[in-house]
Amino acid sequence: MHALPHDHTGTRIKRLRLERHLTQRALADLSTVPYSTLTKVEQGVTAATPYVIGCLARALRVDVATVTGQPYVTELRADELDVLIRPIREALDVYDLGADPEVTPRAHQLLADDAEALLVAVRAGEIKQVAGQLPALMQESTTAAHLAPGRDGWLLLASLYRTAYDVASKLGYFDLAALALARMDWAAERGSDAVFGGMYRYMRALTYLRDGEYRTGERLVALGLRTLEQADPSREREVVTGQLHLGAAVMAGRSKNAGLAEGHLVEAERIAGTTGEAVTVHHLAFGPTNVKVHRVSVLAELDEYGEAAQTGRGVSVPADWPKSRRSHHYAELARAQMWTGDFDASFQNLLRARKAAPQQARYHQTVRETYAGLEAARRRLPDSFLSYGSWLGASH
Repeated sequence: MHALPHDHTGTRIKRLRLERHLTQRALADLSTVPYSTLTKVEQGVTAATPYVIGCLARALRVDVATVTGQPYVTELRADELDVLIRPIREALDVYDLGADPEVTPRAHQLLADDAEALLVAVRAGEIKQVAGQLPALMQESTTAAHLAPGRDGWLLLASLYRTAYDVASKLGYFDLAALALARMDWAAERGSDAVFGGMYRYMRALTYLRDGEYRTGERLVALGLRTLEQADPSREREVVTGQLHLGAAVMAGRSKNAGLAEGHLVEAERIAGTTGEAVTVHHLAFGPTNVKVHRVSVLAELDEYGEAAQTGRGVSVPADWPKSRRSHHYAELARAQMWTGDFDASFQNLLRARKAAPQQARYHQTVRETYAGLEAARRRLPDSFLSYGSWLGASH
């Protein structure tokens, strides 16, 4: 008995392959994915890693989201999240129309306090709450920025666009996430803030990581580091610089460049030694803990799953760490443990990922792919496992 029906990543790959009149051997050759791996992924016997998905998506000339089935529309509709996406898109679209005559914005500090609260809430995993409140605040802050152009107004707007990116990417609306990033860059330029410019390039690089376009992502990281050099020396600049190195380390790991990945991790570790735990600085959660967590991710990307699992078990997550980051770490650790055959430990970490940030975990690709791998590997599924699959929803 299975918790989920058979429209999984492997079946989508097979369907796309047949639509292009490709044999399994031909797709394996085009993508450089081993033939045996491709056949097992299509059959649902083996979970697809992000690297394999990226290779196959490029060979099939589709977005990664087409292969993974994101956004997960059925579940979004059931959670009444789908209706919250269009207002966000509309609020992003009015960025250059000037002040809205029907909007009377509140004082800047009140807007800034609300924007900060949304940053905190999205990291607490309260995606639905943030998605519901964000559009009106973006509209109000857009009018405020146009009525009284100045650095603070534009950077407030850039922060809200960043939150729109967070919501869209967590829910699998990657086209909307890309639009939000473009708006973030537009506002940050008007605020003349090099640190925000570096953050924009970090987040944009992550979109290329997700799409398997590692060379472009690495170029964005390099540009982001050069942009940050233009900022005045500060702890804030160091935090964003360190986070860029962490993103670059994962990028290098997924492209199977272990030496480059290690170089970025070492530099991030050096920076974290000077900044300490900087959880609230731009809400990046940078610091020694985040370096350790990213090392787990890098090892998994390099297919060093045993070492990733061992390293992950030694990570102690601080009590004040954002629930969203905690959930992501548990998902990464579960993935590594699934590949080592430690299925019980893997499932326990999937449960931890759900407990930490249920709204995020439900739409997290790693959670779904790991669950699919566990389901394929276990002939007898306990009720708790089946219940988890039912909670995840109708497709994976």
